[in-house]
Amino acid sequence: MESILTINNLTKKFGYLTAVKDLSFTIKKGNVYGILGPNGSGKSTTLGIVLNVVNKTHGDFKWFDGTVSTHDALKKVGAIIERPNFYPYMTAAQNLKLVCKIKGVSYSKIEEKLAVVGLEDRKNHKFNTYSLGMKQRLAIASALLNDPEILILDEPTNGLDPQGIHQIREIIKDIAASGTTILLASHLLDEVEKVCSHVVVLRKGEKLYAGRVDEMISSHGFFELKADKQEDLIQLLESNTTFKNIKVENGLITAFLNEPMDASDFNKLMFEKGIILSHLVKRKESLEEQFLQLTDNLN
Repeated sequence: MESILTINNLTKKFGYLTAVKDLSFTIKKGNVYGILGPNGSGKSTTLGIVLNVVNKTHGDFKWFDGTVSTHDALKKVGAIIERPNFYPYMTAAQNLKLVCKIKGVSYSKIEEKLAVVGLEDRKNHKFNTYSLGMKQRLAIASALLNDPEILILDEPTNGLDPQGIHQIREIIKDIAASGTTILLASHLLDEVEKVCSHVVVLRKGEKLYAGRVDEMISSHGFFELKADKQEDLIQLLESNTTFKNIKVENGLITAFLNEPMDASDFNKLMFEKGIILSHLVKRKESLEEQFLQLTDNLN
């Protein structure tokens, strides 16, 4: 599969602060990548470097297998890395015409891209009458005018209400389904889990994980447990190598599995050990639980 962007040992320092540290990952064509991490983890800095708006300290990156210069490569990129910045008293269509002139793109693209983001019926309305969600959707339409091979979005749902968040996520899925590669930075685990096929997890500028989202959350899951003999149950779990991590919160025991085990087999084992369970639920680990385990290991 063709590489869209390859980052090798990228580092960025701001004085004594290292914002990005020895970061490496590759973005392949046709996937949706999420750079996931809390605020200050280096997400926006990484995007700024590959978009040539932030200078790297060392390391390198190359677009499209290094076959074109960064300047030419960026003509094939659509990006929104700051709040949408349009003329408030001009209509959506008038604002997009200006963008078409700057990018050297035909005006015929305007209707097409407004349709993608669901704003055709509001094209003749002034930008200052738009809600925050509509402004963000117009920004996405603007970034798509040059039919980019990759669309880069920095915190695309920041500040939006639940309806706006849902609309943006559905638009991202539709754009990806049309074959456009997408790279988005987010601190929202839920966003990455719902929208992305691949994830790069950052913490304080360092990569903790890079790979498929489904592989990250394809653990053996965990049991939620309660029993009358709670202390006996905890001791039994801690001495059993089938479990890698035991947590107790508000009387509920969470036991993470190291290997596959059915709830029925576990219930039988506990019964044989003289422990009667009053609560037994098997669950799959969410991206959030995986993320917390990753970051807990570094504390």
